[in-house]
Amino acid sequence: MHKRFRTAALATATATALTGGLLTVTAGVAAAAPSGLHGDFNGDGYRDVAVSAAGASVGGRSQAGQLIVQYGSATGLSAAKRTVISQNSTGVPGTAEAGDYFGADTAYGDFNADGYADIATGAAGEDVNGDTDGGTVVILWGSAAGLSGGTTVPDPTPTQHDRFGRGLEAADFNGDGKADLAIGSSSATLQIYRGGFAKSGTTGGRYTVTPAILGGGDTGPLNLTSGDVNGDLTADLVVDGYEAEPSGENHWNANYYVPGSASGLDASGAVKLPAGIITAIGDTDSDGYGDIVIGMSWDSEVPGSSTGGKVNVVHGSASGPSGEQTTITQNTEGVPGSSETEDSFGNELSLGDINGDGHLDLAIGAYGESLDGIAYTGAVTVVYGSAAGLDPSAGSQFFSQDTAGVPGSNEAEDLFGSDVQLADVNGDGKADLTVGAGGENGGNGSVTGLLSDGTGIGTTGAVSLSPSAVGVSTAGSPGYGWNFAN
Repeated sequence: MHKRFRTAALATATATALTGGLLTVTAGVAAAAPSGLHGDFNGDGYRDVAVSAAGASVGGRSQAGQLIVQYGSATGLSAAKRTVISQNSTGVPGTAEAGDYFGADTAYGDFNADGYADIATGAAGEDVNGDTDGGTVVILWGSAAGLSGGTTVPDPTPTQHDRFGRGLEAADFNGDGKADLAIGSSSATLQIYRGGFAKSGTTGGRYTVTPAILGGGDTGPLNLTSGDVNGDLTADLVVDGYEAEPSGENHWNANYYVPGSASGLDASGAVKLPAGIITAIGDTDSDGYGDIVIGMSWDSEVPGSSTGGKVNVVHGSASGPSGEQTTITQNTEGVPGSSETEDSFGNELSLGDINGDGHLDLAIGAYGESLDGIAYTGAVTVVYGSAAGLDPSAGSQFFSQDTAGVPGSNEAEDLFGSDVQLADVNGDGKADLTVGAGGENGGNGSVTGLLSDGTGIGTTGAVSLSPSAVGVSTAGSPGYGWNFAN
């Protein structure tokens, strides 16, 4: 459910790569690495898309969960080129059981520095040694054949929380060139595993961070997002969760920025941000600092929210988040449509350079959008970037399943835009748009792939992927397309 800045593995020492403004703290890998491309699980030089189907039935076990890797190619995504992984897959620890929700959250990183992207995968509903919903995390390993096998990341304090693995994020938080892994649970305390992971189960050590967010019960961090906000070549972390009002009577959404350092994440430097449950980080105004893009999709439930939802861009600086902020709604000049109750504009976000001009563009999900009397069919807006930042007046695009050339059609509760991803899946150097519709066909879900045409998102070569086409059971509600790993 979240958009993240992840550690990219390159055959270089630790550095910051500025690719279309997406500031990426990278980790060194062996000289014999294959592509070393961020999100390339099989090393063929194409970005892959990992799609969650956490509600999928496996072996008759409802909501056991699966993860589907749609491999990139010269023509983009296809149903045929894929790997479907569950806890019943060969080499993956555990067994598929009802209510595990395997794959509900994921995090990319080259954890063993072999040049192939790996993926950390949570199963927050896993019962562990009699601990109901204790949760578990496994790392699935990349290889020339794609993802294969896995290793459990041990929970160091299983009696102190539930839902270990509910939130995951991978990045280099201490600048040593290795992919670290942050793991959330029902507790306010995050477990941070230092880079140096091996298939044998060893890691580079562990420490904890507790941002100023209420913990206990199910009120631990919800989403984790990383990026280099202050330009020091070390990844910082944005933690989304709940906190109590001074009266203690109500819990409100809150985000905190936690800076990285040579010793790791430092909660003493935490800065409170505007509310919002979805975050992306990237240099939207070409000043060398990562900006924090926050989706506040509610109408009125949270202080600061507005009808239809909005997106706030908190600009970065050498000292972290600055006081400068830009707001985008569907009533902003140049943005297609208008702000209406329950649009949920900003429910998902993704940054990438669609037209190759060196500036980041932004895809915004509005899965609650109702069109032509069809309730909650959903839509996606693309806002293009410039040297001065995101510019809604510069040819913003609007997509629904009734847009000419987009597969399918608008139907009630499709929730098109339940997730969005901007990533170059066909290797032409420009970001393509992948859209999830988690409510399609009664919760079966679907994924739509739209390629960049060089100047914007086009519809030539558009594909629609269904659960049955990629080998996912439609028993129950698999929710294929609810969440992508970024």
